[in-house]
Amino acid sequence: MNVSAQISIYPLRQERLRPAVSAVREALKARGLSPDVGAMSTVVTGDSAAVFSAIQEAFEAAAAKGDTVVTVTVSNACPT
Repeated sequence: MNVSAQISIYPLRQERLRPAVSAVREALKARGLSPDVGAMSTVVTGDSAAVFSAIQEAFEAAAAKGDTVVTVTVSNACPT
């Protein structure tokens, strides 16, 4: 099943935000997804198994940079 996911990353108590945000983008790309990075969130679309595993890897990559909160909204009804 294809799904779309909107991902927002919140690096906590970090001097710079970009490393965590970049880590998420790169983790999504490494899974073959095409992240559409916006000002407040990133959207990816793909097979549900690929998207969910990419989200896990993206969170782990961001968390490796420091304390992190990630919010995710997933839908199988959004246009692709």
